[in-house]
Amino acid sequence: MIVFLYFLIGIFAGVLSGLLGIGGGTVIIPALVYILGYSQHKAQGTSLVALLLPVGLLGVIKYYRAGDVNLKMGLVIALGLFIGAYFGASFAERIPDLLLKRIFGAFFLILAIRMLIGK
Repeated sequence: MIVFLYFLIGIFAGVLSGLLGIGGGTVIIPALVYILGYSQHKAQGTSLVALLLPVGLLGVIKYYRAGDVNLKMGLVIALGLFIGAYFGASFAERIPDLLLKRIFGAFFLILAIRMLIGK
């Protein structure tokens, strides 16, 4: 039954990923922390495991067929993500869990305000 809950989190994140381009940070991490009781560090590490696989492949195919994919720049971003994730994880491991959780929340609060009032 608990595995099914993880699967549902993945399904929900997948739907939102395809719909809005979001998933790992905005859905999976909060679900792991607040529903399943993970620490912020463990939630972030677990979310990265999900991102290792080509989980967005079917969504990419749909967007590509509609002409909404810049493949070259997406791969450049992926390379940056590949390298940046290592350094980000190295830095995050040195931050206390509560502070990391607050930084995570502040980032999304600022982003949400910007998106709600910006153009």
